[in-house]
Amino acid sequence: MTVTRLLQRQILPIDRDTDVFPLYVDLEEAVLDADRHDVGGNRAAKDLNNAAIRQSTSTGRKLHPDQIESRTALRVEPTQVLSFGTYFNAFPAAYWRRHTVVTDVTLTVKVSGRDSTVIVHKSMAKGHSQRVDTATVEGDSGTFTFDLTLKPFVDGGWYWYDVVAGDDGCTVDSAEWTAEVPDDRADHGTADICITTMNRPDFCAKLLTQIGDDPALAPYLDTVMVMEQGTQPVTESEFFVDAEKALGERLRVIVQGNLGGSGGYARGQLESLRKGTATYALMMDDDVVCEPEGVIRAVTFGDLAKTPTIVGGHMFNIYNRTQLHSFGEIVQPWRFWWQTRLDGYAQWDFGARNLRSARWLHKRADVDFNGWFMCLIPRVVLEEIGLSLPIFIKWDDSEFGLRAKDAGFPTVSFPGAAVWHVPWSDKNDGVDWQSYFHHRNRIIAALLHSPYERGGRMVRESFNHQVKHLASLQYSTAELRHLAMEDVLAGPHALHGELATKLGDVNAFRKQFSDAQLHADRDALPPVRRKKPPKKGKSDMDIPGRLSTLITAGLAPIRQLRPVREMSKDFPETELTAMDSAWYNLVKYDSAVVSMNDGTSVALYKRDPEKYRDLLKRTIAIHRRFHNEWPQLAAQYRDALKEITSPETWEQTFGIAPEDDR
Repeated sequence: MTVTRLLQRQILPIDRDTDVFPLYVDLEEAVLDADRHDVGGNRAAKDLNNAAIRQSTSTGRKLHPDQIESRTALRVEPTQVLSFGTYFNAFPAAYWRRHTVVTDVTLTVKVSGRDSTVIVHKSMAKGHSQRVDTATVEGDSGTFTFDLTLKPFVDGGWYWYDVVAGDDGCTVDSAEWTAEVPDDRADHGTADICITTMNRPDFCAKLLTQIGDDPALAPYLDTVMVMEQGTQPVTESEFFVDAEKALGERLRVIVQGNLGGSGGYARGQLESLRKGTATYALMMDDDVVCEPEGVIRAVTFGDLAKTPTIVGGHMFNIYNRTQLHSFGEIVQPWRFWWQTRLDGYAQWDFGARNLRSARWLHKRADVDFNGWFMCLIPRVVLEEIGLSLPIFIKWDDSEFGLRAKDAGFPTVSFPGAAVWHVPWSDKNDGVDWQSYFHHRNRIIAALLHSPYERGGRMVRESFNHQVKHLASLQYSTAELRHLAMEDVLAGPHALHGELATKLGDVNAFRKQFSDAQLHADRDALPPVRRKKPPKKGKSDMDIPGRLSTLITAGLAPIRQLRPVREMSKDFPETELTAMDSAWYNLVKYDSAVVSMNDGTSVALYKRDPEKYRDLLKRTIAIHRRFHNEWPQLAAQYRDALKEITSPETWEQTFGIAPEDDR
């Protein structure tokens, strides 16, 4: 016995925001880039091709907002040609083929408008497209059904449809992708949405309202839980009344101390497990704009997956709304660092080059994890592998994805499910207080999951980065990274006890360093003065070549041992913008005023040879220790993993009664 399930429907922007139109409807032609096999292995040729791929193919054609008649209906002007081969409306056939029980799909398109034509296309993994079928409206309206197989999509590919309006125009009233599935998959699951928030009351309240206001999403919601960890509660936002009205009894606000993202999400995971009424727990950031249809699609995909599967959404830039952060992320095993998959591109702008013009987007993107800005986790996965690591922030989502993968539960970053989020590039988390958590948690994740006996390149790269920070006068960052390594050596059982206090300790520790003391007013620091002008008038805006970079990297650690120029003790020698404050510029100075990435403040960097010697000595010692003790340390963390991620241990950390006692 089988039943019909709706997999995906045609949607249009809720607010008719012209900035996001290219994600829903495309008026541009397809201009496919070169096949990488034709480009070959020559480095110069590959660099040239990568630059060409980034070039915009947009002609600037615009859809008028009035053409959007409803959430699902679009009016097409006479003789206008447009494509629904877009991020939100193309059908990601390869993902359904690989991960679900679906083998065939049916596309049903309803069109009003005489002589208008619907053309169905498919693409292969290499990006080239083929016409599959076509139909024309013979009267005033028509409903067209296309039966489509998923067989050819083993490596990649999409289905989509184009519309050519007749002389009088047309309206695409709706389009639905359905499939016949086993009757035990007839009912859709529900999700507990888990949002961790801290001091973003208005943003969070607006998100809650957006989730609650969508009638199509309502049947898929169980509970919307907000883990309130800040001093500016979401309940005090002027927009919270609307959130309460929209969500009613489904909204639950849980107040707790600041335990970071991992502590907030772990609480949501725990409460979802204890309640036991939702099929999934969906992690979502508090500072996002959501496409509610993406939640429905994620739940539907999870319902029909062959095995319990983590279904993640993608992240678009909230300030450049057609720019995708990453189409799929992996943890590179030798370096043990997260990154966009090797055959993909980060910061991809669909407004500049559409889906049909980007060959790489048609190959299925297999991932190791998905960020918890939007990530649907089946309850059975939480029951099997436990909750988040107790590591405050950073690496909690990626470690969980690797842990799930080891247990046989895949992660899919699912096209058509997404949120808009503040981009990482606007943050300074590589050198500020977050550098402690970046470094500690990366090492812990590597100890738990690296396939190499001594973590691959992990220890050597850590040493190189530490020397870079030292030579760049970033002593607070270097000290925090050193503290992070010491805390890793303290063992896994210390993590829960430090969860509520470590941030305060880190911030208090940083205050003693001038590079960590931020000034909103540039005039609070002395003006730039130096005894000698820059050599040959060289500018810090120039990016050095490879040879020059290698020479600078070799000489910089030695230069730090020289005495500090006398004038630099009282006056900074230069002023560097955030974009120009790369290490190869910083190493040239004894003092510098450096602006932060978010543009709100500056800090004074000052060279200190004694501090440098002390930190370098300790850096060498602790990295030697990690190299020697890695196998034993890895075994210690792996043995403790089940305990420190268990619901029972988290209950103790939260100070709540065990489930059996309730």
